[in-house]
Amino acid sequence: MIRFLIKGLLRDKSRSRLPIIVVAIGVMLTVFMHAYITGFMGDTIEMNARFTHGHLKVMTKAYAENMNQNPNDLALLNVDELLEDLSSKYSNLTWVPRIQFGGLIDSPDKNGETREQGPAFGLALDFLSKGSVEVERLNIEKSLVKGSSINEPGEVLLSELFAQKLGVGVGDEVTFIGSTMYGSMAFYNFIVAGTVTFGVEQLDRGAVIVDIEDARFALDMENAAGEIVGFFNDGFYNNDEAIELAKSFNAEYTSTDDEYAPVMKTLSQQGGMGQYVMLAEVWTVYISMIFVFAMALVLWNAGLLGGLRRYGEFGIRLAMGEEKRHVYNTLIYESIAVGVIGTFVGTGFGLLFSWLLQTYGIDISGMMEGASMMMPSVIKARITSATYYVGFIPGLLSTVIGAALAGVGIFKRKTSQLFKELEA
Repeated sequence: MIRFLIKGLLRDKSRSRLPIIVVAIGVMLTVFMHAYITGFMGDTIEMNARFTHGHLKVMTKAYAENMNQNPNDLALLNVDELLEDLSSKYSNLTWVPRIQFGGLIDSPDKNGETREQGPAFGLALDFLSKGSVEVERLNIEKSLVKGSSINEPGEVLLSELFAQKLGVGVGDEVTFIGSTMYGSMAFYNFIVAGTVTFGVEQLDRGAVIVDIEDARFALDMENAAGEIVGFFNDGFYNNDEAIELAKSFNAEYTSTDDEYAPVMKTLSQQGGMGQYVMLAEVWTVYISMIFVFAMALVLWNAGLLGGLRRYGEFGIRLAMGEEKRHVYNTLIYESIAVGVIGTFVGTGFGLLFSWLLQTYGIDISGMMEGASMMMPSVIKARITSATYYVGFIPGLLSTVIGAALAGVGIFKRKTSQLFKELEA
């Protein structure tokens, strides 16, 4: 019977060509869209994690309530002790202290008078400690436009656009003007080590990156940090695991009313990232269901048209004593064969287009001006293990559902109608 079905599919192209083409196109789009969404949304999540949110973030309760303002007067103290405790309890994450701050950057002329000033978003990282991977995490080396990374105390990195606005270059001196942890005025001179471009509108228009020890000295934050961020060692955010870790950590401090007690927040609990993470988790399912539904309708119609052409075949098979259920089952088997062939073809083409987008990407920097959310300026796909099998969901389900719906008419056949068809 299997050989009979295969010969029928090979010899009657109308029974296999259109369904296979429909399945292949649907599977190709499913695979490509899965890789696209995984890449684009994943890159956006990881970019926000690397630069601001982390996979997990520890801060004081008071800081957490006003985190959008970066209130360093509510920063964590005795950070070294807390870092050691976090590293021992949660060894599957890497923990690093950071300080986010704001202020003015002043560019002096040759007489020491203000030439240009501009508001800046400051980020203090650990550049100089042995074993620190913050430079690699933020991809500083590849983002450099001029100069070099921070190699000595007192150096600063400016975004290229910001440096052009201030009229400064590598080796020039700039002055940070802001407020310390205790509310007094802060003035600190830096030497521009280099300029960077991250391809992110929010950072490129006014970013200032310094070593964390310089920031602590300038802001009077000895052994303090605005936040301690954690990153999963495998490099990717896991929302379910992050939520469980945050719950276990926060349970230790639920009984205290101290506003300076530490609290842990996941990436999805910061800003608008929760909705974005949720979308990234369910969007692939939505896309698969859309293609399952659309292809099932098309294949149902194709099955109905094919069934009209095959009424004579069905009539002969029923007249020879073949049971209706057996005829119906053979239609399902045929649909499975069509689904498997179409799925392999569609997956191959989908992976090809996904690889091209993953390798070369699409530059959307012109659309990112004024963006309020940190997003990559180059869209790239990401092929994961799921990309190789996600096409089987719509590829097989749609063909089986389409054949099942089209084959219902077999059970409505009447003997009188059958003899008329045979006579014709």
